[in-house]
Amino acid sequence: MWFYELGAILLVLIAVTIVGNLWFHTVESLLERFKGLFSRRKAPPAWHELEQEQEERDNDRH
Repeated sequence: MWFYELGAILLVLIAVTIVGNLWFHTVESLLERFKGLFSRRKAPPAWHELEQEQEERDNDRH
């Protein structure tokens, strides 16, 4: 009899995992759409611009 209880618990855990995963992806996709509506859709700026750093080093040496 305890096999049925163990199977039922496993099925409940699998169902909770599937529903949680679907919920997470649904909320993430909605947030991404809202971000797309309110942002300018520009590419984020680079953190380090190599050309400027090279120019600054050249200017410091002279």
